[in-house]
Amino acid sequence: MNIYQQYVLPKMIDMACGTGQVMKARAKIVPQATGEVLEIGIGSGLNLEFYDASQVTSIIGIDPAAQMQTLAYKRAEQIDIPVETIAADIYGIDAERARFDTIVMTFTLCSIEDPIPALKEMARVLKPQGRLLFCEHGLAPDASVERWQRRLTPLWKPMAGGCHLDRDIAALITAGGFSIEDLNKEYLPGPKPMSYVYSGSAKKKL
Repeated sequence: MNIYQQYVLPKMIDMACGTGQVMKARAKIVPQATGEVLEIGIGSGLNLEFYDASQVTSIIGIDPAAQMQTLAYKRAEQIDIPVETIAADIYGIDAERARFDTIVMTFTLCSIEDPIPALKEMARVLKPQGRLLFCEHGLAPDASVERWQRRLTPLWKPMAGGCHLDRDIAALITAGGFSIEDLNKEYLPGPKPMSYVYSGSAKKKL
């Protein structure tokens, strides 16, 4: 890991993913979580303030970027919910089948190298009536924006921790073993190739 990845990139991600409009998008999704929660890509813990302590019993957050967890620890201390963070990807958590009531994934699927196997693992550890709550940027519906997303992604990925601008989030979630029950799609303020957001909830296919 180079100096950029160790020190610069985590701060850039925390700043970019903590802007006002992005935080508003998080605030619409995260409070819906209930029970035992698995958060995929907890990063610096930007979602933690939005969990409802009256509905959530515990949070396990996983993220391969261990360097992000110092901020996550500090934010976890500010809420009344037990939080455990694990420096690993989705395959690094030793969880039994159908363990979690809710899985939360925000601005994370863009940077998972193999998204469909990862989503299938999420489905495995989610309870039959559990919910996947997601808020992810991805492929835009406008042809001109999509063209720019395709052009920019190869340049953008190494600068942004493997982030893809051109992933069809709804299609990936469906292919990964889920049925989407609620979906909202919109541009957030900002550069259009980076700001088309899919948000909603899904249940695993039984």
